[in-house]
Amino acid sequence: MRLEVICQDRLGLARELLDLLVARGIDLRGIEIDPGGRIHINIATLEIDTFRGLMAEIRRIPGVSDVRTVAFMPSEREHRALEAILAAMPEPVLSIDLKGRVELVNPATLALFGQRAEQLHQQPVNQLIGGFNVVRWLESGRQAPESLRVVIKGQDYLLDISPVQLCGEDGNMATAGGVILLKSPMRMGRQLQDHAPNDDSEFSHIIAVSQAMRQTLDRARRMAMLDAPLLITGETGTGKDLLAHACHLRSRRGKQPFLALNCAALPDDVAESELFGHAAGAYPNALEGKKGFFEQAGGGSVLLDEIGEMSPSMQNKLLRFLNDGTFRRVGEDREMHVDVRVYCATQKNLLEMVHKGQFREDLYYRLNVLTLNLPPLRDRPDDIMPLTALFIAQFCDEQGIARPRVAPDLATMLTHYAWPGNVRQLKNVLTRAMAQLDADELRAADIDLPDFALALPMTEENLDGSLDEISKRFERSVLTRLYRTYPSTRKLAKRLGVSHTAIANKLRDYGLGVKKSGDESEG
Repeated sequence: MRLEVICQDRLGLARELLDLLVARGIDLRGIEIDPGGRIHINIATLEIDTFRGLMAEIRRIPGVSDVRTVAFMPSEREHRALEAILAAMPEPVLSIDLKGRVELVNPATLALFGQRAEQLHQQPVNQLIGGFNVVRWLESGRQAPESLRVVIKGQDYLLDISPVQLCGEDGNMATAGGVILLKSPMRMGRQLQDHAPNDDSEFSHIIAVSQAMRQTLDRARRMAMLDAPLLITGETGTGKDLLAHACHLRSRRGKQPFLALNCAALPDDVAESELFGHAAGAYPNALEGKKGFFEQAGGGSVLLDEIGEMSPSMQNKLLRFLNDGTFRRVGEDREMHVDVRVYCATQKNLLEMVHKGQFREDLYYRLNVLTLNLPPLRDRPDDIMPLTALFIAQFCDEQGIARPRVAPDLATMLTHYAWPGNVRQLKNVLTRAMAQLDADELRAADIDLPDFALALPMTEENLDGSLDEISKRFERSVLTRLYRTYPSTRKLAKRLGVSHTAIANKLRDYGLGVKKSGDESEG
């Protein structure tokens, strides 16, 4: 039973209240005195008559204006409110005393360490969380809040620690312990997906009218908020570097450097120096030391373009860096550690290279955690004309000239071309045409395109296998592209000069076309 006594702030009043309880033989379990004129007492449950008599006697004490029952003592109410707050927090929270021992935890902490509250109580926090000396932080005398990454049970967490300070009798603040909050980077990434990003503007510069491209950008926006390596695949000219930069700007690293290195353009010694830096004297003409890309981009991101061209030796060094963030400059024995996110881009099939022994298997699986595949332009025809309008507008704005009209025959031509060079080729073709245009309309005749509109890009992947396999791959590509213009088996058969039955069988074999009720071939 708990009572709240409303009274004057009078010397001796609490003593008179306690004497009354002693005289009646009532067991006192707790008392809390509020300087503002309230005294709370916790007593054993009383019989109704005894309770009424006690209430009357308390009211007769000089300076008491009222007394009533309450559900909780103030400290109990605060403790229960604190428990409710901690229980509602999804992140693990621990409070520690001045010796770094656990005092209070929430349910998320119990779940993380798989222990009961009584097992964690008074356990040294350094036995639970490695990588940060909490006792040294407490003994430093200037306990400022700190944030750092730690690993608990093989998972990364962001540890936030803040001091708990109480006002002493002398009026000065003194540290009484600390509070630790453990945040999962993956959970933070999911929470941030629905909030304003650092800078989402670069994504708005990427044309995505087609469903395939919209889905790719949706996945990219989610993956941008994470911190694991991101592998971006796609044919040449699809814009892998632009997508990597957009992801960087959206991430928490968006205001930090973004550097890119083309792995195919440099020999091993130069690539190693560019990535990891070198000490003074490491090379004949290296009079001074140099920071590599990873150091220069500290806190930011690095894009390794054409990662499939990286030599086995450099693959080994990159794998070590990805595992723990440490490296050595060329010519130095001292290890360095930097915090960067690594983006990798390639137009090659890395898994096939692994099977051929051309790419490290362990590096492939280290990179293949988060993957984005940029579809080729021929698979996103809905984006071709919006891209065309964008590139024409950019050229005209740069040159300060009026934008020409786009003739209908140009749209037909551009949307049915294979674009082996993808978006880059489209931009270059339009730039060349606009530079030579002397009319107010851009027509198909103004566009200079190679005569391999139906040809597959001559990549190693497309030329792999037997002649029969290559031929079938080419045949499927031809049928896929022509079917957009001749969307029925009869029309397509006439276009190619073969029988309707032969084309129907080919489409069925390759899984092309749409089956409808009745004879779809008459469409």
